Amino acid sequence: MENVTLDTRLVSVIGDRSAKVLERAFDMHSVEDLLMHFPRRYSKRGELTPLTELPLGEHITVVAEVLEVRERRMQRRNGSLIEARITDGQGFLTITFFNQKWRLKDLQSRRRGIFTGKVTEYRGALQLQQPDYEMFERREDAPGALELSEAAAKAWSQTPVPLYPATAQMPSWSIQQSIEIVLEQLEPLAEPLPMYIVATEGLMDFDRAIRLVHQPEVDEHWQQARDSLLFREAFELQLALLDRRRCVGLAPAMPRDEGGLLLARFDSTLPFTLTGDQQRAGATIASELADVHPMHRLLQGEVGSGKTLVALRAMLQVAEDGGQSALLSPTEVLASQHYRSIIESLGPDMAAEVGVVLLTGRMPVAERKRSLLALASGAARIAVGTHALLADKVSMYDLGLVVVDEQHRFGVDQREAMRLKGNNPHVLAMTATPIPRTVALTAFGDLEVSTIKELPAGRQGIKTVVVHEEYTPERKQRMWQEVTRELEAGRQIYFVCPAIDQAELDPELDADIDGPAVAGGDSDGEAAPKRPVANVVDTVERLRRSAWYEGVRIEGMYGSMPTDEKDRVMRDFAAGEIGILVSTTVIEVGVNVPNASMMIVRDADRFGISQLHQLRGRVGRGEHAGQCMLLTYAEEDTPALERLLAVASTTDGFALAEADLEQRREGDILGTRQSGGRSTLRLLRVTKHGELIMHARDVAAELLDGDPMLEQYPLLGARIAAEEQHIENLAKS
Repeated sequence: MENVTLDTRLVSVIGDRSAKVLERAFDMHSVEDLLMHFPRRYSKRGELTPLTELPLGEHITVVAEVLEVRERRMQRRNGSLIEARITDGQGFLTITFFNQKWRLKDLQSRRRGIFTGKVTEYRGALQLQQPDYEMFERREDAPGALELSEAAAKAWSQTPVPLYPATAQMPSWSIQQSIEIVLEQLEPLAEPLPMYIVATEGLMDFDRAIRLVHQPEVDEHWQQARDSLLFREAFELQLALLDRRRCVGLAPAMPRDEGGLLLARFDSTLPFTLTGDQQRAGATIASELADVHPMHRLLQGEVGSGKTLVALRAMLQVAEDGGQSALLSPTEVLASQHYRSIIESLGPDMAAEVGVVLLTGRMPVAERKRSLLALASGAARIAVGTHALLADKVSMYDLGLVVVDEQHRFGVDQREAMRLKGNNPHVLAMTATPIPRTVALTAFGDLEVSTIKELPAGRQGIKTVVVHEEYTPERKQRMWQEVTRELEAGRQIYFVCPAIDQAELDPELDADIDGPAVAGGDSDGEAAPKRPVANVVDTVERLRRSAWYEGVRIEGMYGSMPTDEKDRVMRDFAAGEIGILVSTTVIEVGVNVPNASMMIVRDADRFGISQLHQLRGRVGRGEHAGQCMLLTYAEEDTPALERLLAVASTTDGFALAEADLEQRREGDILGTRQSGGRSTLRLLRVTKHGELIMHARDVAAELLDGDPMLEQYPLLGARIAAEEQHIENLAKS
């Protein structure tokens, strides 16, 4: 057999059957994929895992001792049933097997083992039906059993047992067995890191760390191995991100001079003064646009902080010498909003002089052709569009700046397709979802980051209230009264729903939407049907039927509506012709209607913290204070209700981003790696290892300063090159 290395295919080492299961369960293909599947925790053979807190319905792994075993005939079908009662010294669990008498040889009293299966309940007792298991040792009184010395027995009982993330098809010990087979044949692994980093950081060498994280003899082994591998993951990720930033910085770009007449004219028309944060971010961007290397910057800021204005000023700097900018938006609604906002901000004369065009996938053919021609000829210097801008037939005369709005909604490949339409254009990514520093360093470490925290003068605050549909009827009553007052005052209201439509109607919700609830009797005592999800179609219908809103124009909107219909609804709402707009999250970002003063989010617990913060940013954008009502049926002391209370407690998006990160973990925030079937991070957790991430970045920067091409460390260079796909998936999240 060939020498086994990290690149060796798993099938050639552990056989076709096990390799196929690992591929299906975890998308593993190589030896490295398997060895980087680290234990989630460690048990001891002599340490009994508690059985008193097992989650019903979940797949679990426990270490326990067999108390008793019995065999009996099944009453309702042919065959026999093997039942074994196991314990951890505190709780008890029954395991059962159907027509498998040979299990009696394994399941003998006083034997310990590791058992895995789905926890079910039978007659009030917890059980595992036909679990997988592995017994640790023979009974000491069994014929042929080895007599262990007291010291050897104690050492054996204290040896850590790795427990892996597993599935029903590939339980923990099966993964452990596959890893043992691989490690027996694996060639010694070369050290990729510079030895001075290994020494100064107190790391275990790479080969030893990989072996001991899977086969520790004492706790100190796996603890030191994990610490070493944790730093290596942080270091290699930060090194790859910094190297990527360096490569971008070395590419040539067309400099766009500062201080042009277009920008000066535009600034002179502004009826307000830019905030300090806007001025600082704008000055930084202007300086980088004038550089001979491409800018690669992330502009993050609170909802309503004026990021788009900063981007527009950058586009005018590029437009001064005929250069073009493309503003890429994730939805047609947002693209249309940006298009109208830019024209309004520039004024008709400057907009015509600069040339501003819109390009979306559902535009009429004639309009689309005019936009394409204007971009190809250079007549249009600002293009606003959706993914339609990425199409091959879209040609740009002199693309100098790509602005990506809500950049997390575009993958690396899409942003690269846009970039290739120019000659190393500058890139400005924007997000209204505040990003904790550790997430920014982990997922966007190849971008320089500018932050806008200040809100423009005159912006009113937003009051957010959680309204429980069952437990706070008086608060719900006041909410409907406030809806009426806002409408009578000439202001407008958003209703946001998590679904477009729902076949099943809900009379209870129907009564609520008709206005203040009327006291009534209970039902006949029968169990209520499952409550359907709040949705746009039903909400619009019920609001229109209600006498409370007679004379109020009520419209619905959602992403899959025809483009012209969405545009019509948004134009009419912006013009004040629509009193209540019922929508999905299509209005989450970018939509700007200063007269909208109130938002009611139905089934608000179905949205995340950042999403709710984005949504409520649609109100309070004018002279009137904003109100956001979060309606919910979520039970107390649940994560769903905790999310809503967190949003209601503060309007600081950065504090909410930290809370979101704590609750969701980076698995949701950073996405799932496409190769390897795991979270984008193996051991690293941005909620726990922020200081380590920042320290690893400093160490990586120092190494690159001395050896930018990693010529002295070719093995490390190869690992960094292989990390490229990992980084792309981080950036796609």
